[in-house]
Amino acid sequence: MLTIENSILVVIDIQDSLAQVMHEKETLFENLEKIIKGATILGIPMIVTEQVPEKLGATIPKISSLLDTVRPIPKSSFSCCGEALFMRELEDIKRTQILVAGIESHVCVYQTTVDLIRKGYEAHIVTDCISSRTADNKTLGIERMTSEGAKPTSVEMALFELLKSAGGDRFRKISRLVK
Repeated sequence: MLTIENSILVVIDIQDSLAQVMHEKETLFENLEKIIKGATILGIPMIVTEQVPEKLGATIPKISSLLDTVRPIPKSSFSCCGEALFMRELEDIKRTQILVAGIESHVCVYQTTVDLIRKGYEAHIVTDCISSRTADNKTLGIERMTSEGAKPTSVEMALFELLKSAGGDRFRKISRLVK
């Protein structure tokens, strides 16, 4: 089970030119907002990446506006784990449960998730916070990640699993967030 004390949210490559061609992009953006806001409410640290930002652009404003204290890590490797700065930040945070969100399911999200599992991390793919250009590639990415040991979850499932119980200010904020 996910715990607040041991979790981190990794948001992969939600960049302008790529994000605009994702399957069901508006739903993806809405769910990304929810998981980021939820992580903020719960005090869960975040790492954000950008794939070759000089070519694909920066993180979309709708998402970057929620990440005022998080500086995106540029990368050229499809797997975030291929970027030394990403691995340093991840190791410095000292948490082993990784909530994975981003694009594309069958490329960067898949390769990052498999590498995280092979490095001993517990990877939880937030399936309603990932996408690809096609529904088939999204599904294939999820299937491959789960076959490698990733745990599928959703925004609501993850946030309520992290909360553990109803009651208190954080519960009220999360409940309003997911409605």
